Amino acid sequence: MEIYSRTFAVSLVVSFLLFSSAFAERNDGTFRVGLKKIKLDPKNRLAARAGSKQENLLRAYSLGNSGDADIVGLKNYLDAQYYGEIAIGTPPQKFTVVFDTGSSNLWVPSSKCYFSIACLIHPKYKSSRSTTYEKNGKSAAIHYGTGAIAGFFSNDAVTVGDLVVKNQEFIEATKEPGITFVLAKFDGILGLGFEEISVGKAAPVWYNMLKQGLIKEPVFSFWLNRNAEDEEGGELVFGGVDPNHFKGEHTYVPVTQKGYWQFDMGDVLIGGAPTGFCESGCSAIADSGTSLLAGPTTIITMINHAIGAAGIVSQQCKTVVDQYGQTILDLLLSETQPKKICSQIGLCTFNGNRGVSMGIASVVDKENAKLSDGVGDAACSACEMAVVWIQSQLRQNMTQDRILNYINELCERLPSPMGESAVDCAQLSTMPTVSLTIGGKVFDLAPEEYVLKVGEGAVAQCISGFIALDVAPPRGPLWILGDVFMGKYHTVFDFGKERVGFAEAV
Repeated sequence: MEIYSRTFAVSLVVSFLLFSSAFAERNDGTFRVGLKKIKLDPKNRLAARAGSKQENLLRAYSLGNSGDADIVGLKNYLDAQYYGEIAIGTPPQKFTVVFDTGSSNLWVPSSKCYFSIACLIHPKYKSSRSTTYEKNGKSAAIHYGTGAIAGFFSNDAVTVGDLVVKNQEFIEATKEPGITFVLAKFDGILGLGFEEISVGKAAPVWYNMLKQGLIKEPVFSFWLNRNAEDEEGGELVFGGVDPNHFKGEHTYVPVTQKGYWQFDMGDVLIGGAPTGFCESGCSAIADSGTSLLAGPTTIITMINHAIGAAGIVSQQCKTVVDQYGQTILDLLLSETQPKKICSQIGLCTFNGNRGVSMGIASVVDKENAKLSDGVGDAACSACEMAVVWIQSQLRQNMTQDRILNYINELCERLPSPMGESAVDCAQLSTMPTVSLTIGGKVFDLAPEEYVLKVGEGAVAQCISGFIALDVAPPRGPLWILGDVFMGKYHTVFDFGKERVGFAEAV
């Protein structure tokens, strides 16, 4: 997806098991994708870090049909990138792509890409070699956090396993600037989001699968195997769900805003205790193109503190707490409206809904995105976080001294600028369960499920699966539930009923 991913700043060294994939179209109208592990050169760990949209690791899937022994190899890179093979044109030209529910376009490098390094080291689509190619020529550009692509639209047959989508509109990328796609293990991206966010309003591949009658039911589902010891890496099913990979019933929530697979989420709990941060509601997105779990800095900092994750010390945060912590506490005790406190003490102005940096007064753009003016904006943000943190502690009847000490500790746990934090692998057993409330049900994540462990023994490194992401109202606060969450919970994307469902994976 466009604005929601980050990358690791810790070097990751890992080996994976060799795998191949087998696929089968079943007689119930579903199209099943099997995934297995692969062993990769640990020297390529940088590619897993940078090969992403929005500075995060991606996961994706490849399709095939084992009925004709059509086996497609899927690479599971650092338990974070899954990508597989599709083909474009007649005869087919093969590419590896990320299958991403957080975007909606298909793009691959073009033979007309002459000056981007990424195009020199990845296969390129050659329209002159395809008998089913149809010229389009409409220009296109997609921006990702650490990279972007630009090019033009073309039309051709797209083969996904044994499914052939005719006259599919896709982007031939002629520009892939920067290092992101140079280091990426995949060649392109195949989006599984809604048409509303498709650049150029191109019908997504998934839409055309349905329109052309290639699958019976307007549903697809993901099972991600997070057990690195298993040979099978996971499964993507087009046209239904595989009952062998979940237990119990799915909890479904309606899509609230078509584009991404977005829905409403309730409160976040740490060790079973409500934080109150989302008790009035937050938005969330189920995104197979993000490996971690992203949320607002305020609550991610609380989580990382609880699990002992070490980020970069924020001096601005500690300064605000030192100077205004007691004042914030007193105002909350006097039942001052929390949203007005930071404006009342002069660090923000109040726009009717929330504090806004003094540096930009109450001027916000059409989506109420917060604009940065450097120090002033950081002080406003630090104040707003302190208000939420102190509220949380007051609910637990902590003493004032303990509250202020706790807030200072949280400042020291603020994530690094890239959002990532490291944890002590030896402390996994002492870390709390972190839970999200979806559709009135609590979905737990245990430490071994939200911590990414890389390597064994003395060289083992552990990364917090929680990263910071701030999106202002009305679109935010926003959570991105990537593979850390989707690995624990089998996920159904029900296009027909416009809903997303989660059940415990097996």
